[in-house]
Amino acid sequence: MSGTSIALGIFLLYWVLVSVLERRGILGKYNITTFGPLPILMIRTTRGLKLLDVLARPKFYWRNFANLGILMMFAGMIAMFLVIALSDIALYTSFLNGTVPEPGKYNAPRNLFLIPGVNEFIPFTWGVIALIVTLVVHEFSHAILCRVEGIRVKSMGILLALVPVGGFAEPDDEQLFGKKEEEKKEPHLTATIEEIEEWEQGENKRREIEVSKSDKTKSEPAIIATRTQRARILAAGVMANFCVAFVAFLLFFGPVLGAIAPLSDAMVLSVNESSPADLAGLQKDMIITQIDDTNVSTAIDLLTYLETVEPGDSVRIHATKDGISSVYDLNTSSAQNSYINGVLVGGVVEGSPAKAAGIETGMTMIRINNTKMQSIASFVNFMETTKANQTIKIEMLPSANYTGALTENGTVVFDVKLSPNPTESEHGFIGVNYGNNGVENSPMLGISIWMPQAKLYLEALKQIPSWLTMPAGWIILFGLPIYGFAGEGFRGFSGTIMQFYHPVGWAEPLGVGIFWIANTLLWVGWLNFYVGLFNCLPAVPLDGGHVFKDYTYSFVYRLTKSEKTSEKVSNSITASFSMLILFSFIFMIVGPFIGQWI
Repeated sequence: MSGTSIALGIFLLYWVLVSVLERRGILGKYNITTFGPLPILMIRTTRGLKLLDVLARPKFYWRNFANLGILMMFAGMIAMFLVIALSDIALYTSFLNGTVPEPGKYNAPRNLFLIPGVNEFIPFTWGVIALIVTLVVHEFSHAILCRVEGIRVKSMGILLALVPVGGFAEPDDEQLFGKKEEEKKEPHLTATIEEIEEWEQGENKRREIEVSKSDKTKSEPAIIATRTQRARILAAGVMANFCVAFVAFLLFFGPVLGAIAPLSDAMVLSVNESSPADLAGLQKDMIITQIDDTNVSTAIDLLTYLETVEPGDSVRIHATKDGISSVYDLNTSSAQNSYINGVLVGGVVEGSPAKAAGIETGMTMIRINNTKMQSIASFVNFMETTKANQTIKIEMLPSANYTGALTENGTVVFDVKLSPNPTESEHGFIGVNYGNNGVENSPMLGISIWMPQAKLYLEALKQIPSWLTMPAGWIILFGLPIYGFAGEGFRGFSGTIMQFYHPVGWAEPLGVGIFWIANTLLWVGWLNFYVGLFNCLPAVPLDGGHVFKDYTYSFVYRLTKSEKTSEKVSNSITASFSMLILFSFIFMIVGPFIGQWI
């Protein structure tokens, strides 16, 4: 039985059990209600309400905290609205230009929801932990500010859907938003005498209750939050999410990433059958860390060393997989006659010397000046000896689509004048991407090696905080788990990517635990950041929608001095923004499908 079938069976059993308990009134007996199609259980309790009063005692601090939250909410409101507007404009422009993006994972409906197990970008384990923290922090911040402003909190509790998925606090809505006017139901013209008498009895009871309430409120006036108090309460959740995100990211990009170092950049991508590596026991996904007495920190180290080894020589390889290190002795292959040494050109940079000289993707570099290109290591080592403005002669095997002239040997020769290196001006720059997507074959060992640039990737992660002074930095942070740096999506240190790193310094005794800490902080920070921004949107029922409505009311009232007009205008404007945002999301989802159909 597959894992999917088991999960479906558990879900159906849960759904049936909850439905039966709800119909028999057992859930209500224990103050448990359900909502949603899953359904999700809301388990309420009044225990812990006194703790809220204790936490709410530093009222001056909490009010300043919430006041700052209001400013942050409006900043997030503007930023999120601009993101949505620009996304819609870009999609609309693509319709005009005939370049509508194809439907894919980036615009799939399932990926709009931040639900682990539904959203394919969010890993289930770390996503559940982060979602629980996000919801608990958000809801209980509302509750604490309610008590600061004297608003009653009726209950607190947890949200349960097979497993706990969050927490909630239930404030008194009448005190927070004001009492809603109840519609008086009058008997229909065709009602019977019994129905009219029943209606009259109900009206008499209602009047008695109202008189009783009015007697109480003469000594105890009703508490209704002012617009400023309500804005503080609503902004507290967003501010709390932003604070948790800040702390999580501070720890992740600081001491945690600082305690993670690259193990090696040479991963065994595949092992040829009956090759020296296969006979010695090397396996796919192993990380090579040493060959003989030479440490391997990059694949270039391995390839450079292999250039000094003669066919048939014995070598000792140290490799690691899943944190377990092993040693393998093997004799290198002596049958290499069918193998052509060289460096494949995987891509050419626009505007580079290589592009100007006419070098094309798919060509193979076999010689530069008088140096034979045996592997990528030969190319890298040679380029480190060059200078800017130096002219080099490159002999290449043509690509399949090349139509130019060839030498007597069937090769192509280019004279290339190097430009200054963009990263460091000491060496020359040619402008080619070497290798086949970072993969290099080693016929001597009988393996293919993947070179993912683990060190550069880790350094790029560490640099993200310094990029936040620019809009591009925030875009990278916002889309890190989804798009990453180049479409790969960084979902934390798990699976294959974890193999390239190991803990150092204070984290060394933790072993693999440092990766658990890193993943937890990454997702707690990202989900809190995302949920905080989403709640800033000026759309009811989101927190930002209620605050936007209140401030719109205040602005209109200053102009009109009419409560009725202010209420009507603020409701209309907020409803318009809510519908606009809703249709914007719908457009972003269905737009690519419409574009493909057209």
